[in-house]
Amino acid sequence: MRWLLAAAAGGLMVLSFAPFGWFPAAVVSIAACFLLLPPHGRGAFVTGWFYGLGLFGCGVFWIRISLNEFGNMPVLVANALMLVLVAALALFYAVAALLIARLRPRQPMAHWWAGPLLVLPSIWVLLEWVRGWLFTGFPWLLAGNGQINPLPGLGAPLAGWAPVVGVHGLSLLVALSAGLLVVALRRRGAARPAALAVLLGLWLAGTLLARVEWTRPADGPLTAAVIQGNVEQSVKWAADGVLPTLELYLGLTREVLDVADVVVWPETAVPSFLHQVESALVAPLAEDARAAGAEVVLGVPVMESAERYYNGLISIGSQDDRYYKRHLVPFGEFLPFKRQLRPLIDWFEVPMSDFSRGEAPAPLLQVGPYAVGVSICYEDVFPEAVRQALPAAAYLINVSNDAWFGDSLAPHQHLEFARLRALETGRPLVRATNTGISALIDHRGRVTAALGLFERGALVGTIQPRAGATPFARVGSLPTLLLAATLLLAAMVLGAGARPRG
Repeated sequence: MRWLLAAAAGGLMVLSFAPFGWFPAAVVSIAACFLLLPPHGRGAFVTGWFYGLGLFGCGVFWIRISLNEFGNMPVLVANALMLVLVAALALFYAVAALLIARLRPRQPMAHWWAGPLLVLPSIWVLLEWVRGWLFTGFPWLLAGNGQINPLPGLGAPLAGWAPVVGVHGLSLLVALSAGLLVVALRRRGAARPAALAVLLGLWLAGTLLARVEWTRPADGPLTAAVIQGNVEQSVKWAADGVLPTLELYLGLTREVLDVADVVVWPETAVPSFLHQVESALVAPLAEDARAAGAEVVLGVPVMESAERYYNGLISIGSQDDRYYKRHLVPFGEFLPFKRQLRPLIDWFEVPMSDFSRGEAPAPLLQVGPYAVGVSICYEDVFPEAVRQALPAAAYLINVSNDAWFGDSLAPHQHLEFARLRALETGRPLVRATNTGISALIDHRGRVTAALGLFERGALVGTIQPRAGATPFARVGSLPTLLLAATLLLAAMVLGAGARPRG
């Protein structure tokens, strides 16, 4: 029963993310995980693993769509591989639960509060951080991700902390809130109102921080246009689909070229290498853009040699520039252990699945007079990578292709994470996707205009370039990680001091 409840607690966390947006679910989920841990650590590893199974089983089940519907894998194989990935990712929470159970002080003792208030938040955040870089990283469904969504009457009280501490800091605050909830539930007397008062203080501070303008407008507003072609994934890479796709994007672009300052196409909107379409597509479009006084940003693969090609983003118009994706998706864009696993990728028919990694020192693209912070696909879920564009970037652009995951939770979750990058950096963000959800997002992470899933059209709206830097843009996640390490060290010292000698 304990393990089933742990899986349910993990699944509850998913309700804090888009499209649900019930941010308190994250606090309740972590508190439940802590309360379910065995009192002496026996079985904690398995309890945490079941928690992870619930979280990832409910939160990233959509991976099977890309494997089955677009990767030519049988249903059983696709589901089996998805379950293997979920089981592997769940190990992070198994390790977290084991460490929490081992390092929290034993009951009863004077330092009973160290478990929920020191060990729980520190271990939770440090393991999320490790998950964000180990084996190239998978920082999806971090506890802090869902805190950007307001609820009627409650707002989004912790969201105001995002420009100060970033997503890892939000996760620390969520886990600390969970620990305070545990104290309020378990203790009577003065401890209960004290825990609730601290919890209220954290959330009230976030509400007040949300009123601070960390960055300032730079020049006048720009008219931005996003082109969402809604080209089916099965058609996009077909030989007879290239010309209709390009004609579609050109037609939608010409509708807005005279009114837009910048026009953005999605990731690999051009399903051919740049050199194959440069004279017929790119050069004439650049000339039209210059005549209209506009800039155009295109997602297009770029080949440098038969062995090296890149998932690229190019800008044309008054200036030309390129950016090559730096953080590639394992098995989707590059193949680890290529010699041993080559038959797998040949079976899993992913077009252009052996990209080279871009090596730019910062994710910047010159778009007309502005330096712009850019990210391709899930690069925008790595907060430190996006932060590298600051403070030079006047605004952000993310291009993606979420068509791989169909009508699932994935496009909603991905948009939410992009919104958090805008809030963390204090920059507006233009997001272009092949099949949705494309959006214009202001510097506070609010969607000002959007094209929904499987809509075709040109989204036009206003963005305001900005200057300056938020505290997170200046220092990143290091203060949060140092604080988490300090909390853990303090808990270990308290626990060691409380144990009987001899």
